[in-house]
Amino acid sequence: MANRHTIILMQTSPNRASRTFMDYGSITQAMDGICGLYERKLKDLNPAIRNITYDIGDLYNFIDGLADMSALVYDHSIQAYLPYDRQWIKQKTFQHLKKLAN
Repeated sequence: MANRHTIILMQTSPNRASRTFMDYGSITQAMDGICGLYERKLKDLNPAIRNITYDIGDLYNFIDGLADMSALVYDHSIQAYLPYDRQWIKQKTFQHLKKLAN
């Protein structure tokens, strides 16, 4: 799974103009990027709080609150990108954070 180019496609609101993407060298970096995106949003919403904590449920609510989120992960064996949905992203972020906690 390492070094599999990953593109996160995201739409933050119902407005189609809010569509964007984030580009990463691996699935792990992509999951880090999603967590970082959520952490930046928390800091923007709570500028006076120095140490902000959250749990996996909060992160899931953030992901579910987006109009759309999906991933494209490059598969070297077929030389193409495979699509993954929001549930897969939530599963991968959980595995990533669990690994970081250990």
